[in-house]
Amino acid sequence: MEKNTAKIKDFNFYAPTRVVFGRESEKQLPELIRASGGHRVLVHYGGGSARRSGLLDKVFQMLTEAGISFVELGGVVPNPLLSMVYEGIRLCREQQIDFILAVGGGSVIDSSKAIGYGVGYEGDVWDFWDGKATPQSCLPIGVMLTIPAAGSEMSSSTVITKDEGLVKRGFNSDLCRCRFCIMNPERTYTLPPYQTAAGCTDIMMHTMERYFSKYDDMMLTDALSEALLRTVKECAVEVLQRPDDYRLRAQIMWAGSLAHNDLTECGTEKDFATHRLEHELSALFGVTHGAGLAALWGSWARYVMPRHVSRFVQFAVNVMGVANDFAHPEETALRGIEAVERFYRRIGMPTSIPELIGRQATGDEIAVMVDKCSRGGTITVGAVEVLQPQDMEAVYRRANTAC
Repeated sequence: MEKNTAKIKDFNFYAPTRVVFGRESEKQLPELIRASGGHRVLVHYGGGSARRSGLLDKVFQMLTEAGISFVELGGVVPNPLLSMVYEGIRLCREQQIDFILAVGGGSVIDSSKAIGYGVGYEGDVWDFWDGKATPQSCLPIGVMLTIPAAGSEMSSSTVITKDEGLVKRGFNSDLCRCRFCIMNPERTYTLPPYQTAAGCTDIMMHTMERYFSKYDDMMLTDALSEALLRTVKECAVEVLQRPDDYRLRAQIMWAGSLAHNDLTECGTEKDFATHRLEHELSALFGVTHGAGLAALWGSWARYVMPRHVSRFVQFAVNVMGVANDFAHPEETALRGIEAVERFYRRIGMPTSIPELIGRQATGDEIAVMVDKCSRGGTITVGAVEVLQPQDMEAVYRRANTAC
């Protein structure tokens, strides 16, 4: 009898976030907060766009009319900072906040999650990202999503940058999963083209980081992943021409949540080497996360592809529409990588570090990124292929010269 060699990883899928999707979905905000036990709310947001668009005023009006007290804390920046988290923890304790409402995208949501962890913790909240402690509680969080990209609204992930030393790290716990997320695609019409393209890149990467896995026999998960990737790829190109197309914006917004709520990880294993490498790139140079991913992925893919040819062939054919050259699978795999890079260029994303930052990174800067990514050579990154510090350096150097 032939031995069964299928590689399907056991999994536990947990997605507790209630999604309220569609036009005028914001109107359900007060009842959603009440259902989540909120009485005193911290409204957390980023720059001035939420205020200029009138969304914040609408939120404040709804909360006031519903008799729900609130305080506000704005100023979250891309690659959210620990200093803002400390301010939010202080404010929540002083004002006896029992619910956090994040109005914005991934940076605001991540900052809200970190604040939620810190309110009930007596030590330094950075202990969780430093591996020194495990959170036991988190204030309940709701989201009014305005930027589809990070997927933090339905994930267990939180990425924060420590101001001192610009150390950017992620942390995962189900405690921070949001109670609800309000998604109105109309709120994304005014996103700048670059931010839209970077967001689509991040959405796709969240699924690609799970798709390239040593567990490669979960056909249903593969099919879901491939459909998501094709959809976002097609919509990304079209939405740059028609930014107020509700249908396109809706596909992208919903895909952003599905790409990072672990659905496309069922039966596989996430790799996230490109994400980990990019965290150091965006921490050091302050670049947009999605653009940083685009600048690195092709170099990572070329570095690992020779040992995972069949997976890259499947991706090339089923996602990027490359004709399968059965006699030369490595050529098919390579054409798939090249097709991704052509797509990035088409939507205005960089495909190398020099394109991203306007120059080559110096040898010292690469050394700093490798040291931080490997935590001084004490950890590895990746799963489909485990990257040691020397491998990390090789990917950075390849991306530093690629065109």
